Amino acid sequence: MNKTRILKRSLLAAAVIASTSQAHAAGFQLNAQSATGIGRAFAGDAVIADNASSMARNPATMALFDKTSLSLGFETIITDISVKDAQGLTPGGYTPLPGYDDVGGTSIAPNIHLIVPVNDKFAWGINAYSNFGTSTDFSGSDYWNNSAFGGETDILSMNIGLSGSYRLNEQWSFGAGLDIIYGKGTIRRGAQELGAPPAIQLVNIQDADGWGVGFNVGTVYELNENNRFGLSYRYSPEIEAKDDYGQKLTLPLPDMAEFSGYHRINETAFAVHYSVQWIGWSAFDKIDFENLDPTQSIAGIPGGSYSKPYEWQDGWHFAIGGTWYVNDKFTLRTGYMHDTSAQDEITSISVPDSDRNWISAGATYHFSDDSNMDFGITYLIGSDEDVSEEGGVVLATTRADAILVGLQYSHSF
Repeated sequence: MNKTRILKRSLLAAAVIASTSQAHAAGFQLNAQSATGIGRAFAGDAVIADNASSMARNPATMALFDKTSLSLGFETIITDISVKDAQGLTPGGYTPLPGYDDVGGTSIAPNIHLIVPVNDKFAWGINAYSNFGTSTDFSGSDYWNNSAFGGETDILSMNIGLSGSYRLNEQWSFGAGLDIIYGKGTIRRGAQELGAPPAIQLVNIQDADGWGVGFNVGTVYELNENNRFGLSYRYSPEIEAKDDYGQKLTLPLPDMAEFSGYHRINETAFAVHYSVQWIGWSAFDKIDFENLDPTQSIAGIPGGSYSKPYEWQDGWHFAIGGTWYVNDKFTLRTGYMHDTSAQDEITSISVPDSDRNWISAGATYHFSDDSNMDFGITYLIGSDEDVSEEGGVVLATTRADAILVGLQYSHSF
């Protein structure tokens, strides 16, 4: 097998990995359920239950509401991604590649949550929000725009949920829900050799979409009015996404489990809250790519399918926050989260992933006892990471930072 064919196989493998995993990398897992959560780095979100968005983290929190409650808002995600110190392997050794510092984009994720208590035992709710999504575009770079390691990725997902809760007694409440997940994306990767115009289109998926079904369960334990704990688990399905040209991607999504606590201190205006979340990225063991027309070849490789081992590791979020109930008009909050990387031995330029630190702040303005507006902002700080694509075909240093901004209106009836 000649060197050109080996390079094409390596580029194809990297293209398939980069083009599909971007939607699910830990650095781009969307915590987009509420502006309130953004303002405290989601510390305590599986138990605080200060508005209807809590049902997205733990369906059992619906039992804590005695009025019909509605929350609706949006989150804006602004990513800042850079590639530097890049080198490409050629027959004569490594050749410098251009850097790029304008990879990230801006995405908007809306959300809506409704909780309806039936009586003092039962409640039901519906919601819609996003757990995963990202947008990156290398079109401003002559090289990376047409590269197997750059191109364009635009992914969005929407989780539509129906949940119910049951209060067993003054201490214990339980909940469960069904998740219908819709995913859509555009993915483009080329195979530009160093110093030459692009000759091969490796992946060109336009508006591929698909559906999956998952579920979530949870419980809340109340010591008293000011101290409680929450535990939840979410099962996520595989999503099969197809485009109009017969290309299909099979993407396994991670399960999640979260433990949260909330403690208001001695009836004062202060409360502390915390969360530990596990994300089962180890289930993301491979990505299946299939061209449903088996007579076609991809990058000169005959056949209609490709499967690539990925071998990610489980991720963790550790968050702690505080809330200050200033008066009947204002509530202030802040939080910090440490978020661990999902990538292990396999790394990617198009999925710049690392351990991250969240610094968050937010506020609520109460128009009345039943109506309020929330604002939250988070600065997500990544780190420089050395990346080796496909055993050293391309080497680079990547970094990914982000700013999350949320706005939300809540009302009780």
